[in-house]
Amino acid sequence: MSEQTVVKKPRMRKRTIILLSLLAIALLIFGGLVSYGFYLYNKAEDTAEQSYEAVERKHPEEKDTSQYREDEVDPVRDSVSMLIIGIDDSDQRQYGTSRSDTLILATFNKSEGKVKLLSIPRDTYVYVSEIDEYTKINHAHAYGGPSATIETVEDYLQVPVDYYVRVNFKAFIEVVDSLGGINFEVPYEMYELDSKENKNAIHLMPGEQELNGEEALAIARTRKYDNDIERGKRQIEVIKAIVKQATSVSSFLKLDDLIEAIGNNMTTNIRFDQMKTFSSYALDENLKIESTNLEGSGGYMDDGLWYFQVDEESKQDVTNELREHLELPPIETDNFYGTN
Repeated sequence: MSEQTVVKKPRMRKRTIILLSLLAIALLIFGGLVSYGFYLYNKAEDTAEQSYEAVERKHPEEKDTSQYREDEVDPVRDSVSMLIIGIDDSDQRQYGTSRSDTLILATFNKSEGKVKLLSIPRDTYVYVSEIDEYTKINHAHAYGGPSATIETVEDYLQVPVDYYVRVNFKAFIEVVDSLGGINFEVPYEMYELDSKENKNAIHLMPGEQELNGEEALAIARTRKYDNDIERGKRQIEVIKAIVKQATSVSSFLKLDDLIEAIGNNMTTNIRFDQMKTFSSYALDENLKIESTNLEGSGGYMDDGLWYFQVDEESKQDVTNELREHLELPPIETDNFYGTN
């Protein structure tokens, strides 16, 4: 009996030591993750504050809200919209006076937890009140920055733009690279400029593959192989791929680099508390991201420039689709035609 007892005690001690060691390791990992989480939270908050830039509104009652809203909105409780403005601010261009290269209007439906994306072709023929002229929609940013761009989009679609995020090409590249790349189905063989305007620097073959930042940018910006409508569809698919990668478990330890990439290359009128609300959409495993398109045709006009002219019926359909998603009443046909 005593011999058996002597034999068992070392085994029990050994098991206890292993269990305590595993517990200690687990606690260290948990403590590290918590500390890392606090660090990321504080860094994200600082980044958000540094990136904040208000919008000059033309609300009749001088409210800090869209002229197409009667009351101010809160993403915590309301369905809201966000305009994503992509800017090429390379050495040949200045950030404040660059034309927008990408315009994507996103609507967030709070009750359904859905996001809808509309890519607006950059050559769309619209009225820009900032200069009191009809021109390409991407010119609005060059004349008045985000405020003029937002006003132009609102007047054109009669849909409120509650928030905006303006990012440059550098941010796009660094975000993708900080995530370790994205998986994407390349539709065809292509040669494209890189972000430094080097001709044919990017060469991709068709098929599903992992893209780095420069390659993802080339896919998003090229339009010489199809047209602006297809370009917009590709941009939306690229955004979906970035969201999918950013919300994966494997990307958690890359969030520091992600925040760093965004911080120096973004301006927005979204406060940090509001950003946390938007993140709840991305963290929803059942999140549905849908897309819609403006149909139309392009051609040269009297000034010798090529424009994309949206079909009026398509424009009304998209307007009311987005307004319904924002839980707003539709625009009646009599009040729609003849708008800018």
